[in-house]
Amino acid sequence: MRRVRPPWRTPRRTGESTMNGLNGKRVVITGGSDGVGLGLARRFAQAGAEVVLPVRNQRKGEAALASVRGADVSLRSLDLSSLRSVDALATALLDEGKPVDVLVCNAGVMTPPERQTTEDGFELQFGTNHLGHFALVTRLLPLLKGGRVVSQISIAANEGAINWDDLNWERSYSGRKAYSQSKIAFGLFGLELARRSAAAGWGVTSVLSHPGVAPTNLLAARPEIGRSGDTLGVRFIRVMSRIGVLGTVESAQLPAWLAATTPEPAPFYGPSRFGHLSGPAAEQKLYSRLTSADEARRVWEVSEELVSGLRAGGTGR
Repeated sequence: MRRVRPPWRTPRRTGESTMNGLNGKRVVITGGSDGVGLGLARRFAQAGAEVVLPVRNQRKGEAALASVRGADVSLRSLDLSSLRSVDALATALLDEGKPVDVLVCNAGVMTPPERQTTEDGFELQFGTNHLGHFALVTRLLPLLKGGRVVSQISIAANEGAINWDDLNWERSYSGRKAYSQSKIAFGLFGLELARRSAAAGWGVTSVLSHPGVAPTNLLAARPEIGRSGDTLGVRFIRVMSRIGVLGTVESAQLPAWLAATTPEPAPFYGPSRFGHLSGPAAEQKLYSRLTSADEARRVWEVSEELVSGLRAGGTGR
């Protein structure tokens, strides 16, 4: 007898959306001033969506805005390493009162050469990649009813662990391990958001994606985090991308695009070839670090405590 796939497993592997009717839908994309985020902004704008780009660097944001062809694309200010900035953006969007149909949490920082902290005292990667997005999503829940949140994680979430005894890496610091922690925490948050939405009837669809490995600016020169030149890693990635072993910036957009636009999505999307480093976007099996509901609940509760403590005038540590 022919086996029939459940609806959310169709299509099995594709880079194209099956969602119709993006005209007038409000899409908010963090990290939309370059790389994967900018590519996603172009895709959504071309599909007729209203695209909101919260950016830290206004100069880069203006350049991105000029390159996105769409009837309704706008900039907002956002620095995810500052909960004050996150609250300001959330307050502005809440005041506008327009539903957010898709929120793509794509921005991030990766392996600064030395340990750095956010404005609020958190280790930079944990504070930016996870806590900043956690604070933004939870503030915007009133606008997300019936909408979708896409949390962009990384293959780094398939290694390492959450350093529960030292979340801010104050006693010993590894940039790579801290990056993995930030992406594990963010992935667990996305899955816990789906659980809580289903249990409480919030009407929010929460999906994970990862872009594989592609020559984006994550490992390129980033003077703002103390990296004056491109890393050897990004140079290697560029070469491997050119010969087709690793992904391109264009292919890296497709998992998040699929996660954002498939009508009944799977929990997790990523590239499907070369150890899930590149290739067509496809459903993914959850990484082992993301399978514990208890860990996910703990991430939510600890994140809520840290963010609430800051809003109440705490120290962030």
